[in-house]
Formats: sequence, C-alpha cells, structure tokens
Amino acid sequence: MNLSTKLGTDGNHKPPYSSTPVNPLTTKKKLIRRLHQDHSQLYRRAFQLSFLALNLVLGAIFYFWVRQFESGSAVYSVERPAGVEGWLPIAGLMNLKYWLATGHIPEVHPAAMFLLLSFLAMAFLLRKSFCSWLCPVGTISEYLWRLGRKLFHRNFHLPRWIDLPLRSLKYLLLGFFAWAVYSMSPVGIRDFMASPYGLIADVKMLNFFRHIGETGLLVVGSFAIASLFIQNFWCRFLCPYGALLGLAAFFGPARIRRSPEPCIDCAKCAKACPAALPVDKLITIRSIECTGCVECVAACPAEGALAMSLPSLRGLKSVREEIPAWAIAAAIAFLFLGAVSIARLTSHWQSRISNTTYEHLVPQADSAAHPMP
Repeated sequence: MNLSTKLGTDGNHKPPYSSTPVNPLTTKKKLIRRLHQDHSQLYRRAFQLSFLALNLVLGAIFYFWVRQFESGSAVYSVERPAGVEGWLPIAGLMNLKYWLATGHIPEVHPAAMFLLLSFLAMAFLLRKSFCSWLCPVGTISEYLWRLGRKLFHRNFHLPRWIDLPLRSLKYLLLGFFAWAVYSMSPVGIRDFMASPYGLIADVKMLNFFRHIGETGLLVVGSFAIASLFIQNFWCRFLCPYGALLGLAAFFGPARIRRSPEPCIDCAKCAKACPAALPVDKLITIRSIECTGCVECVAACPAEGALAMSLPSLRGLKSVREEIPAWAIAAAIAFLFLGAVSIARLTSHWQSRISNTTYEHLVPQADSAAHPMP
C-alpha cells in the first residue's frame, strides 16, 4: 500500500472516500433550542380556571334567582344573570337566524346569540379556541384525562376504524339541530321563544341538574369515567357545539404550521396533541379537530419549527405571520368581553321578560312542555 492510499487521495490524513449514500431520514438534525420560554399553557390554564369560576358564580346566582320565585318571595333582591344563556346554544342559533332573517334582535335570550357570535368569531380567527380556552365542559374533560394519565400512566386511543365513525356522531347531532333550526320560519322562532317552554328554557336546564335522576347520573358518570381513559371523550365524539365551531374554524386563516428545516422530527408535538393529530407529519394542520390549544407548540423544543400563524401577508412562502401566545389570549378576551359589552351598551343583554311572567312560570317550569310544530 503506497503512502497516498494511507493518507487519502489528496495526501491528507482522511479516510478513503466512500460512495455509500447518506439517508436523510436517519440523519439526526441539529437542535437549535427556542430562545424564549413558552407561556401559552400558563395563559390557557388561567383562562380555563377563570371561566370555570365565572360559570360557577353565574350558576349560583341563577339558582338563588330561581329560588326567589319558587319560594313566593315578594322581594326580588337577586337579578337574573344573563350569562347563563351561554348554556343555551340552540336558543342562540335560533336567535341568530331570526336576526339575520328579520334584522331585529330577539327580546328573549338575546345574550345566547351574542355569546354564540363571540365563540364563532374565536373559532374563525383562532381555531376552536373556545373549546380549549374557555369551555367549562372542555376544562373538566381535560383535567379528567390528565387525572387518568396520572392514575394509569397513559391515555388510550381508539383504533382508527372505531374513532372515525364515533367522531362523526357530533356532526350528525349538529346536522339534526341545524336542520331543525333551518326548517323554522322567523315567525315560528318568535312564537317558540314566546312560549312558556322558550321563556324558561334556562330554568328547565337548571332543573335538569337539580333534579337529575338515576338515568341522568348514569349517563353523566359514564362520560366522566370514559374521559379518564380517552382524551376529551365528550368533546371528541359527541359535542355538536364543538362540531359547529370546527366548521367555522375550517374557513379561518389561522393554522398550526410546521417548518421542516428547523424541525428535528422528535414527534413531541404529536404526542402532546390532545386531538391525536399527526402534527409532526404535516406542514399545515387543517383538521377541524384542532382546538387551538397550542400544546403542540409549547412542547416543541426547536426554534421556529412550529407556531400558530397566519398566511404570509408579504407574498413570500418562507415568511409566516406568527401569532404569539399573548396575542391569542388577548384576542380571546377581546372577543368575549367585546360581545358582552356591545350587548349591554345596546340594551340587548337581558331578556325582556317581566317578573310577573316569571312568578307564574318558574314554579311550574318542570311542567312546561315543548311546543310541538
């Protein structure tokens, strides 16, 4: 063996040239760690707990308001909290159709419509952020699966052939409610809302939980137990409200977007996604199951690899308009508080129902029958 072979073809101390190709799929990318700490989940937890506390306070006030009429009190010291109408999404959908068809804001349960509009705006601008940032049911469901993960050291994912049909159930439920509302004329909606059932739909909702029977407890308990094992069981398979917001989010501009160059293919984003989306395999997350929780972004260790962002506004494919966590939080607060403020300033927040009407209807709420078409 001559000296040039020992030193290399160029005379330097290098190994001989190898023609074996390098597989880019097995080549480990260099990690460039994020420059700034992600605070998105801190913001989101604060919003979740604050909104849950708000709903508990509203529920307590509403309970004492109802008890005034049930006890026959002559003094009404507690005012009805209109915010409870956020739990009447069907009334909000009906009122939205009535407003669009007639140009008049309905007098019964108007807050339900304003709250629905704010949640739809959140979904359009920031994915289904209402579900993961504000919804009390979503918050309870999330903490249940986190508890299940601590107890059993894992959560379970259903096989795809079962998961897909089950996910379609919430869209079937949404289709039924949407068809029911679509088939009603504006006059029919007005008459429905003016019926005893429509006037005290909120009281009937409260009484369902106050006087829940064995069947109701069994159903609610089953959902809670299922949520321990399967992430967001109710939200994923059965919630028609989430299905509606998902459709609104589909047409929105914001998306979770991944940049392949800085991405190190660690798959931490996919493991963190509560919706079990393959974030690490896609460039843009278009799925209507994305709730905008940005847990995937928080889990990503690479600088510039993953972000909630808008399409480029400068005509450059390599440029993204990233939405920082603080901006997501600020936008959600602005849309929610803005809708409530507009409704209050225009005197369209409280239902225009007299105490005399409530005196007659509230004590007999359980006997108020659904007005059949």
